Amino acid sequence: MDLRFGDSKPTDEERAAVDALLGPPESSWEGADRSDADLRWARGGREARDRRDQLLPALHALNDRVGWISEGALDYVCRRLTVPPAEAYGVATFYAMFSVRPRPATVLHVCTDLACTAAGASELCATVETRLGPERGVKVERSPCLGLCERAPAALVIRAGAPADPAQEDAPARPAFDDEAVQAEGGSGGAAPGDGNGKGRRGRNTLHATAVCAPATPAQAIATATAPESAPTEPAPETAVPQSGTPTLTLLHRIGTTDPTSLDDYRAHGGYTALRRAFALGPAAVIREVTDAGLVGRGGAAFPTGRKWQATAAQPDHPHYLVCNADESEPGTFKDRVLMEGDPYALVEAMTIAAYATGAHKGYLYLRGEYPRALARLTHAIEQARTRGLLGDDVLGQGYAFDIEIRRGAGAYICGEETALFNSIEGHRGEPRSKPPFPVEKGLFGKPTVENNVETLVNVLPILTMGAEAYAAIGTPGSTGPKLFCVSGTVARPGVYELPFGATLGELLTLAGVRDNLRAVLLGGAAGGFVRPDELDIPLTFEGTREAGTTLGSGVVMAFDDTVPLPRLLLRIAEFFRDESCGQCVPCRVGTVRQEEALQRIADRTGAAAADDIALLREVGRAMRDASICGLGQTAWNAVESAIDRLGAYE
Repeated sequence: MDLRFGDSKPTDEERAAVDALLGPPESSWEGADRSDADLRWARGGREARDRRDQLLPALHALNDRVGWISEGALDYVCRRLTVPPAEAYGVATFYAMFSVRPRPATVLHVCTDLACTAAGASELCATVETRLGPERGVKVERSPCLGLCERAPAALVIRAGAPADPAQEDAPARPAFDDEAVQAEGGSGGAAPGDGNGKGRRGRNTLHATAVCAPATPAQAIATATAPESAPTEPAPETAVPQSGTPTLTLLHRIGTTDPTSLDDYRAHGGYTALRRAFALGPAAVIREVTDAGLVGRGGAAFPTGRKWQATAAQPDHPHYLVCNADESEPGTFKDRVLMEGDPYALVEAMTIAAYATGAHKGYLYLRGEYPRALARLTHAIEQARTRGLLGDDVLGQGYAFDIEIRRGAGAYICGEETALFNSIEGHRGEPRSKPPFPVEKGLFGKPTVENNVETLVNVLPILTMGAEAYAAIGTPGSTGPKLFCVSGTVARPGVYELPFGATLGELLTLAGVRDNLRAVLLGGAAGGFVRPDELDIPLTFEGTREAGTTLGSGVVMAFDDTVPLPRLLLRIAEFFRDESCGQCVPCRVGTVRQEEALQRIADRTGAAAADDIALLREVGRAMRDASICGLGQTAWNAVESAIDRLGAYE
């Protein structure tokens, strides 16, 4: 491979950020000073290429340290990993959280997606943009859903800089996390300061910091962006669970009753009982329990979990991998965030069980880059589990080895698709792969891989503690167990709700405090569909929503009253899919653009004036649904179609 590098050089800060992750270079082939020994043979090529999966962490290290990725810094990463610069550039420009152009050290991400739009995000953005800007050392970026829908409108501040000194972990002036002792461990991957001038040379005393501001007012957003380390502590996770403390909860019962930073408290509330039973049963019996319980994927596809585990476990090729998809980016979805922030050890335990059952010894937890508190909580939980013998070479003294590595996403909705996620971890652009082969045969690194999302994995714990038969008795025969629903929009009590499958949409909205002037309900997020106020008797099951001509998806339930302009919501959905299309296949790449253009044209038109564009929308929608390579393009037309057909939009 002939790698051609440019003449740009990394700054000392950029070099230090990369070396902190990868270690110092061993030869000039990796970017060290040239020596006579380097002239005799080329070293490190094959070994470095085997570390291609470190590309995304290296880009995070640079972005955390400097705030953007310069040409010299990217070239240095390419030398270290033996990656062609053109390929690395393609990866760096794929993710919304990275920039290859100079920008200030502080970036204020203001959510403009559906729930936040309904809560006044447009006005918030307009005010903040006029009062903040590069001259004040802040870049304001309009962001897709930040997963903070229960506290809309929301904003996230990320300030580049040196990692916090571990010796200062208990100092009172920390970024806005209430688990301060683990902030430094979960925050960054680099080590150089910046002054906000976008030149990559930060002020020496600037530390990397993140802070959430939600619900955000212009004054609060500006104050948080100016001094993120002084931002108020985020509300406790249980504030996002209106049912917190209810004794009948199955998946959420520890949130609000157990200290999420304490392993001892987790074990005192039943933690690791399921893992001990898994070891007593053995891998095959664990898979049989999950199969008999009727557990299906909770991310939207509803594929039987037991079948997926069995297919992976049966593969003769090794090693096997486990991947937890914690990159929930569907607008309106935040249940996984609440689970990870409020009950992180449950996910660690559930991943260990899934890996044991499928013969995996390494697990990857792919976490949204916009979830700083979840990152800190999970980093701490994994380290504590490792220290106490619950991860590592001999889990619980059973002779089984398993460990978890967290990989941060960087703002790409498409990486929620399992094969796109694999490509992202491997250091490639997060584009979906063609199937077959399926991940259970050739997944991560070309090996058999089982992939589940957070909610699916956490459901494994009650299956093992109460037994498959008792678990299957919850819900309906076709949709067993409890389900988490993310309720937001114009309701009195937004948050994550746990109900058994079979409860109706009306019952859920009554719990959340729906308003009298309800206009529409969006089920399943941007990839879902709208239903009318007279359809609230729809049972919340996979089969029930299917019969009603809509979808349950990942459990998003967004209510909108008649004060929210429906055409504006549809246009925002179209903008979202246009931005998030990976561009790999023509039907999606072109179709999402044409869909948005048509909706722009008819935004203020109805009836006959909109007829031609509605016909075009239907044609484009059918093409995307029939010919796109993955679910993004196949579902990009769903919400718009349902709004036209069920709600009479543009009539």
